Amino acid sequence: MSVKLLLSCLLLGEVQALSGRPCSCSFIFRRSWTWNFWHITDLHWDHTYELTDNPELVCESSGTSPAANAGKFGDYACDSPWNLINSSVYAMKEILPDPDFIVWTGDDTPHIPNEDLGENAVLSIVGNLTHIIQQVFPGGYYTEKLLSRTGYRMLVLNTNLYYDQNKLTVDMEDPAGQFSWADQVLTDAANDKEKVYIIGHVPPGFFEKKRLKSWYRSKFNQKYLDLIQKHHSVIFGQFFGHHHTDSFRMFYNSKDSPISTMFLSPGVTPWKTTLPGVVDGANNPGIRVFEYDTQTLLVKDVVTYYLNLTRANVAGGRWEKEYRLTESFKVADASPASMHHVLERIANSHCYLQKYYEFNSVNYDLTECDSNCRTDHVCAAREVDFKMYENCLKEGGAAAIHGGWLPILSVALSLVLVSR
Repeated sequence: MSVKLLLSCLLLGEVQALSGRPCSCSFIFRRSWTWNFWHITDLHWDHTYELTDNPELVCESSGTSPAANAGKFGDYACDSPWNLINSSVYAMKEILPDPDFIVWTGDDTPHIPNEDLGENAVLSIVGNLTHIIQQVFPGGYYTEKLLSRTGYRMLVLNTNLYYDQNKLTVDMEDPAGQFSWADQVLTDAANDKEKVYIIGHVPPGFFEKKRLKSWYRSKFNQKYLDLIQKHHSVIFGQFFGHHHTDSFRMFYNSKDSPISTMFLSPGVTPWKTTLPGVVDGANNPGIRVFEYDTQTLLVKDVVTYYLNLTRANVAGGRWEKEYRLTESFKVADASPASMHHVLERIANSHCYLQKYYEFNSVNYDLTECDSNCRTDHVCAAREVDFKMYENCLKEGGAAAIHGGWLPILSVALSLVLVSR
């Protein structure tokens, strides 16, 4: 069986638009028609990584920070060495050797200034990463029609067009006409009774580790939000990266009911962000399997695997299961209703909050998540809309989650989705 490789926006802003620990008992609903796909993101290969006696010369991506604990599989101050990338891809092959497809959502170049990188280096990095994935999973290619099946579609967006650091699109209303194009694709999908997954790199909303840090310009954030709210009935999952962290974003209708979820998968690179205000923003390398219903495209479960970088540099690169969503958060599946239930648990239970917080950095940051931390994470997950997010912060996240009716609604909506 050949594996389809779905790529999203690999070359920064230059790509053209493309057509743990339990808190209580757990339960899992399974069906024979549950299949799987991999999501791998933010590999950030640092081709300059080289072990040396001088920690300041190990890798260019560390900037002025010394790579004090550098080893075969990397250092938290650096982007991924080739040994880490090679290890992650072969771990995928060992864990789930025959997925239906692979979602690969960039970023691939190291955190090195553009002027120090050069076009040839970028092309070489992307070429080498593409080669190893195709070598380990033969037959990879980009497609619009998901699994080449009628009624199922993958919409691949170049969201780097909306990135607030992209100076080329600052005065544009619809860069490359992508919003108009996506609106038409989703309209046609509804008319043709198709079910759609959306993948991209840079997500809308806010970064949960830095208060008020958004990635999109305000007008583009609103346009993306409007697109999802308008077409949510055909959208059965959104899969993004960029943060390097493990999180999710909820989308709601005008009646405040959950209508869609964006899953933010952790990155392979362990690189500690240099974003001002972020304290110790590194992560352990992570890769992710999504289990989904092949008839409805409902995301049934999410399983994350990780490499403890500190341990790997001493004892070898052993990837292990970090957690399964339904087990860790006691939900039936990963539908929007269930993910709202996950968010409710995170907001209202310190046990679940701390569990989520540790998963957020792929078990790198094990410090306590205090009330300010809770507000940042809950509001970022709950409110993609700029104004609603700011209101959530003012209220300390207290009014962001509504309880009482949700457990019943969660099960009801899940059953409706399964029966479609």
